[in-house]
Amino acid sequence: MSAERAEDAPGPPSNRATAPPVDTDAADDVEAAGRFRIYLGSAAGVGKTYAMLNEGHRRKERGRDVVVGFVETHGRPLTAQLAEGLEIVPRKVVEYRGSRFEELDVDAVLARHPELALVDELAHTNVPGSGRNEKRWQDVLELLEAGIDVITTVNIQHLESIADAVEQMTGTSVRERVPDRVVRMADQIELVDSSPEQLRRRMVHGNIYPPAKVPQALAHFFRTDNLIALRELALRFLADETEEELLAHLARHQTTTVWETSERIMVAVTEAPGTDVLLRRAARIASRTKGELDVVHVVADDAAPATGGERLEALRELASSLGARWHELHDSDPARALTTFARDHQVTQIVIGSSRRTRWQELTGGGSVVRRVIRAACDVGIDVHIIARRELPAGEHDPDADGLDESG
Repeated sequence: MSAERAEDAPGPPSNRATAPPVDTDAADDVEAAGRFRIYLGSAAGVGKTYAMLNEGHRRKERGRDVVVGFVETHGRPLTAQLAEGLEIVPRKVVEYRGSRFEELDVDAVLARHPELALVDELAHTNVPGSGRNEKRWQDVLELLEAGIDVITTVNIQHLESIADAVEQMTGTSVRERVPDRVVRMADQIELVDSSPEQLRRRMVHGNIYPPAKVPQALAHFFRTDNLIALRELALRFLADETEEELLAHLARHQTTTVWETSERIMVAVTEAPGTDVLLRRAARIASRTKGELDVVHVVADDAAPATGGERLEALRELASSLGARWHELHDSDPARALTTFARDHQVTQIVIGSSRRTRWQELTGGGSVVRRVIRAACDVGIDVHIIARRELPAGEHDPDADGLDESG
């Protein structure tokens, strides 16, 4: 994640200090810059275009063939100045309803075929008649398919899954939208961050919109509460992407260490009476720690048809209502299945019901599932909560059902 200052950030230095010798062994582990990079922001003016142009200059200095396919400066002098020194592919001029518009000329970029094209405003809707694609993100996909690397920009409110919530929150229509799948295709997503206070100051100083639009923007979309919420949406989206990337990386390297970057709660459920109470307790733990909840049910490979089907379906519905993810595993060894799942999914806390086996059953049967889970979890640093199983008598009220934010 990168946080770049907007507009007042310095341009690329003309003279760079000599770089220290590179450790070639370490360099072998460094991946090349992604083919498709997106600079993500919470709102206009955070500095996405500035960051994109800076990266274009860096790539050019390293000998890459870089062109500007389309950059929207919005009349900002520092952004326009930073675009200087980069080759600019002429835009396509289109007449529409008596007005003149300029759009990305996809065919011209394809004919030029650079190594890297800078294309601003991924969510932009093309003027009718300007080309074969309705949306700029479709233009970008066409460039990528042709083997041209692309760096682009987008604001969080333009993601399809988020746009409706932003409309309701801000009272502003979000007409231009990008499918989430397109954004998630990116090899790299970098956050260009700015505090709400800084954005509003930049707005007042005329660094985002023309002076005539400033009062209305500050009173509506650029209210402090809106900017805080938009920033949180951007951070949460990027955190989700980063979590998936981390899990994939750890899986590739087959690590057995749990990285506590965030709390991940796993609860083991069975058809036994009282498991619904166990599930609610796990949900309370997840809520207090702001962690995600995975519900795991293990079915033995040689198990007879389940007799508690209705109870299991009720647990599945309860898990869904609590916002948890349901997983059904097939394994003849429940303890092994649970600990393997916890390790592979970077679970930080396991919630499990207490054993109902007698001491003699444990000694003759190789130990209880609970004890074996505890031993395996301790080996990799996972906390285990042992919850007493209890089935409520008919008509008795379950305090856990009142809300997940209680303590106790």
